[in-house]
Amino acid sequence: MEFTFDNNIPIYIQLLEYLKIYLISGVFKSGDKLPSVRDFATTFKVNPNTMQKALMELESMKLIYTERTNGKFVTKDEDLIKKLKDEYAMTLAKSYFEGMKRIGLGKADSIKYLEGVKD
Repeated sequence: MEFTFDNNIPIYIQLLEYLKIYLISGVFKSGDKLPSVRDFATTFKVNPNTMQKALMELESMKLIYTERTNGKFVTKDEDLIKKLKDEYAMTLAKSYFEGMKRIGLGKADSIKYLEGVKD
């Protein structure tokens, strides 16, 4: 998988967003052991220090935790993951409706477009 980074946003912030999406989409499930910092850094083609910074942010958000000798794990707090997923979904929905409003479409018309989208 190829990851592209925006030069205008710190890489650790972008990594944080990728990892949050992995958590809320179930790529990493509640209680799963995460790859090592080095393995993550290799996957994303970033410096391990940058990867560590993103993981520290996730830990400060209580989305992951560290077991001293066993590594890092996804939180077992499924309510926290669901809350993050709901917040992320709401952000995407607001962005969609704001974009549709900019081109002159109201909520009802915007929903019609959503209903017309095929999986």
